[in-house]
Amino acid sequence: MKIGIDVDGVIIDYEKGLLTAAELFDMEKCRGNGKIHPNEFRVQDRYDWTEEEKKRFLNEDFQRVSAEASIMPGAKYVLQKLKEMGHELILISARGKDEENTVDIITEKFKKENIKVDKCYWKKREKLAVCQAEEILLMIDDKPTTCQTMAENQIKTLYFRGIRGWNLEENEYLKEVSNWGEVYRYIVKECGENG
Repeated sequence: MKIGIDVDGVIIDYEKGLLTAAELFDMEKCRGNGKIHPNEFRVQDRYDWTEEEKKRFLNEDFQRVSAEASIMPGAKYVLQKLKEMGHELILISARGKDEENTVDIITEKFKKENIKVDKCYWKKREKLAVCQAEEILLMIDDKPTTCQTMAENQIKTLYFRGIRGWNLEENEYLKEVSNWGEVYRYIVKECGENG
């Protein structure tokens, strides 16, 4: 089975570091008036920052947080098991869209951790076209709107809900998970070991 997988908030435990960096940046380098748009998914869009301030935040903090972030518990093990079962793993990530060199940081981290995938699509905020072209049967993502789009287009989706996500109604194409053990259980029980 072809499985599409997001990187940040799914394989990389990026959320807490990014949210902490944004709060510090807002307090120390901006107006310090807090989250203005708390329902925005992209951290830099939650504040009343100017475009220049957003760019500065990306330049100063995305790379550092990327380098500091660890692999999600169980991700390496489950990805390896999925490969052993014969699943094709395809990364589909927006990473690199804002800060291109953050792709290199993650690529190096995967190499160091011996995490292997079959293909990588970087700089993809809108992931539906890639999923359709690749004939992805299951997508794993943490962005609520991406998960809704996949489900609406009848692509089975695991919503890896993180601290930035909000509730989504589950249906035959959309299931919420919170860890890699649940991802593994779903794939083995619902899809069968070979999809």
